[in-house]
This record gives sequence, structure tokens and C-alpha cells, in this order.
Amino acid sequence: MPDGTNPLLLRQDSETGVTRLTLNRPDSRNSLSFAMLGALQHALEEIARDARVRVVVLAAAGPVFCAGHDLREITAHRNDEDAGRGFFEAAMQRCATVMQAIVALPQPVIAEVQGIATAAGCQMVASCDLAVASEAAKFCTPGVDIGLFCSTPAVALSRAIAAKPALEMLLTGAMVPAAEAQRLGLVNRVVPAAELTAEALALAGQIATRSAHAVRLGKAAFHRQRGLPLDQAYAHCAAVMTENLLAEDAAEGIGAFLAKRSPVWQDR
Repeated sequence: MPDGTNPLLLRQDSETGVTRLTLNRPDSRNSLSFAMLGALQHALEEIARDARVRVVVLAAAGPVFCAGHDLREITAHRNDEDAGRGFFEAAMQRCATVMQAIVALPQPVIAEVQGIATAAGCQMVASCDLAVASEAAKFCTPGVDIGLFCSTPAVALSRAIAAKPALEMLLTGAMVPAAEAQRLGLVNRVVPAAELTAEALALAGQIATRSAHAVRLGKAAFHRQRGLPLDQAYAHCAAVMTENLLAEDAAEGIGAFLAKRSPVWQDR
């Protein structure tokens, strides 16, 4: 599979089914400009249709993972005839679309966080299914420091960690070190900086060896049931498991387990 060439968002596909997307605006701290959000949206739409992709790793170039929205771009639009309202609405909607696309993507998404992730950057990490962080990584939602509460990052953050620590981050804007982020549940693993990419790719590679059909069913069911009452969650997941049991890969996997051999997935 060929590597992507978008200068804002580099795409690299591997033969194992792991696709690595790299935010590539290091001079702007990988801030989420309108164009960057568009590149992300386009890439996620393409990946959702690409059965060759089994897992996505979302990384970033330079020392900062993502500094959130592009404040210079936002400030420039204050000179618009409507004082920026139209652009602000469009930017927030595009950002919300991207974050929801990460959650809705059939393939699992792993954030590979090498540095600071602030505001909408922290939101993006919280939106990913899994996250691996460098020991140097830090996380915060510092909107309150500039008179702008991180309301949209709060949506993802409050779904990734408990309410009280999420609200403390939102109300104080305090920087949370990687180890604390792991304790809160915002990231899964914290490793030395030199081991970060290898660790993220190893985790992605492990997931990529599983039935893509089962993983896709499971990811969708996991996110769906979280918003349901307990009885409806069980009903939904029971229906999903029934469909999963009827799939070729489930028959193959169970048969392989009983026969003590390795399964051969058909991804259906």
C-alpha cells in the first residue's frame, strides 16, 4: 500500500494492516487548523472504506502532539463581517465531526503521544480508543487560562475519565503528567520516549492479528452500549454476540481453539 502525500497529514500503510497517520504541522505545534481538520476527516473517511486497514496509529511530528485549535487562525477571523461567528461555528462543527469519526471508525485508533496534548489535542487523545504516551507527554485543557472554557474537549474527556478529575482539568487548566494521565485512565501505557513508536506499533500489531470482523463488531458495540441503560446495553450486546457467533471467523476461531491450531481469518 502506498504512503500518503498530504503535507499536513502523512499516511503510511504497512503490510500488516497498521496505518500510521502523522500530524505534520510541527512549526504550528500541530494545531488543528480548518485545513488540518479537513485532512483528518478525509483520511478517516478513506480508512473507513479500506478493508486492508486493521488498526490506525495517530502520531505527530515534532515535540508537541497537538496544541488544539489554531488560535492565530481563529483570531484572524475576528475581522470577518460577523466577527468570526460563521467561521467559529464551522470550525467547531468540523472538529466535532472528526472526533466522532475517530470513535465511529470501524478500526481501532491508538494515539501515540510523544509530547504535550492540550485543549482539542487532549480531546483527540480522549477520543481515540487507546493511547500510548511517552514519559515526557503531558495533557491539559487550558482554555480557562485564556477566557475560553474547553467545552467541546469536555465531551471526550468526560467520557474517557471520571467526572471529578475531568472537571478539575477543565476548571484549572493544570498540566497532567503522563503517569497521572495513565492513573486517571486517559492513556493505557507510558513508556520511555525512545520506545514510544515501537510500543504503539507493537500494540497495533497485536490487535491487527485478530479477526478484523470481530474487532469491528466489538468496537462499535462497546461504544454503543456505553450510552445505554444496563438492560438495553445487555440486549444490544447479546444481539451483537449472536451475529458474531454466526460469522465465519467465529466458527474458525472456536474450531481452531478446540483443535489447538492457529486460526486463519477470513475477516467475515
